Amino acid sequence: MTTKPQLSFWQIWNMCFGFLGIQFGFALQNANVSRIFQTLGASVDEIPALWIAAPLTGLIVQPIVGYLSDRTWTGLGRRRPYFLIGAVLATLALCAMPNSPTLWIAAGLLWVLDASINISMEPFRAFVGDQLPTSQRASGFAMQSFFIGVGSVIASLLPWFLAQVGVGNTAGPGEVPDTVRYAFYFGGAVLMLSVGWTIVRTREYPPEVLRAHDTLQRAPQRTLDHVRARRNGAVWLLLGAAGAYVVMHYNLDRQLYVLAGLAAGYGLALLVVTLLRRDSAFAHIIGDMHDMPAEMRRLAVVQFFSWFALFGMWIYTTGAVTGVHYGTNDTGSALYNEGANWVGVLFAAYNGFAALAAIVIPWMVRRIGLRMSHLINVWLGGLGLISFLFIRDPHWLLLSMVGVGFAWASILSLPYALLADSVPAEKMGVFMGIFNFFIVIPQLVAASLLGFLLKTFFGGQPIQALTIGAVSLFVAGLCVLRVQDPRAATLATSH
Repeated sequence: MTTKPQLSFWQIWNMCFGFLGIQFGFALQNANVSRIFQTLGASVDEIPALWIAAPLTGLIVQPIVGYLSDRTWTGLGRRRPYFLIGAVLATLALCAMPNSPTLWIAAGLLWVLDASINISMEPFRAFVGDQLPTSQRASGFAMQSFFIGVGSVIASLLPWFLAQVGVGNTAGPGEVPDTVRYAFYFGGAVLMLSVGWTIVRTREYPPEVLRAHDTLQRAPQRTLDHVRARRNGAVWLLLGAAGAYVVMHYNLDRQLYVLAGLAAGYGLALLVVTLLRRDSAFAHIIGDMHDMPAEMRRLAVVQFFSWFALFGMWIYTTGAVTGVHYGTNDTGSALYNEGANWVGVLFAAYNGFAALAAIVIPWMVRRIGLRMSHLINVWLGGLGLISFLFIRDPHWLLLSMVGVGFAWASILSLPYALLADSVPAEKMGVFMGIFNFFIVIPQLVAASLLGFLLKTFFGGQPIQALTIGAVSLFVAGLCVLRVQDPRAATLATSH
């Protein structure tokens, strides 16, 4: 058999069900961590730097887990051992985070939580590429988006719902309210149970079967050119050092050191890999990243602008809504906590709309293709973010979340469908992990740059971060036009 068999609706449902719990934990993190940080004494200017821990863990963890899972075969399968390890660690972190006694312990637990979620999440992406034929991959990733939406709706609403039934929504100075603590406990249980469902209810193709099904004609992978790697590494290292000097010499915002560190870190990685054996894991990962497929490079640009916008939305929406729409920045006030809970409702709303969009997206792809579907959806997200400037009644912000929901569902599905059709099956995990760089890097850029931009040009107003995010989504939509749709190319050739 040279073509993978089509899977039934319920088979796809079971293989994606674990994403319900993964996104449950991720949504609790996104909607509440800034609130926890502020409660423990962080200022608005400090929040982006504290969030840096989250994307850094993804930058490190996902390619390693992808590389290892490509080479794993156990009684539990290829990807499922990593589902289990990540779920156990994430559950423990969720239970510990709302009980953090200090700001720095909370920041450390964010690191642990994000690393654990990434250990489970990366193999789930590769799992869809492994198990589904090309014709069903968009539907598989859309199903993941559906569960992401459903899990996020419930998770984001939990603190608000608990407050409605009488659970305490305020606490003493430096203490996290019971609404948040109980939501995190419940989230840990949901994460563990849903990932366990996927582990028990699915099976995996062994490596030799995947190789037999991988019939696309691809050029053999090149060995990393050490001379070129040394030259490029030296250039990136010098650029990073020069950037750090400029930040220090002109006394610029210290968070800009992150950008210099990214450049220097990549340069150092290229230099180090030339000193290692060519068959080492680090050499393979850096070599695959250095010589990634052309379509993956184009998709990387799309991902950069998409996730830059999303990260800005996650870390600044609470400050924007409480400051502009509720008129307070006092974290101990009832009005601030009411506004923060409403942000949870808004995040639940965009994830609910994303779940609905996940049903519509496969239909869009069949009618207008992957690229145009993605362009339309991310532009809807841009319109949703920019509308925060003009809407003053916080209840009408629910309308803004319709566009954000369509963009979110599309960002979580269509780039992965384009990528899965462009990389070899035996390296699905490592390329999905490397692809995560272009989710993480824009978050690091946003964490280091947005605070500087807001303070320098926008009077420190958090709502302007949403305007910047809107522009970024419009650019992402234009960039997707440069990406070739492999299915469209195949159809054109066949005719």
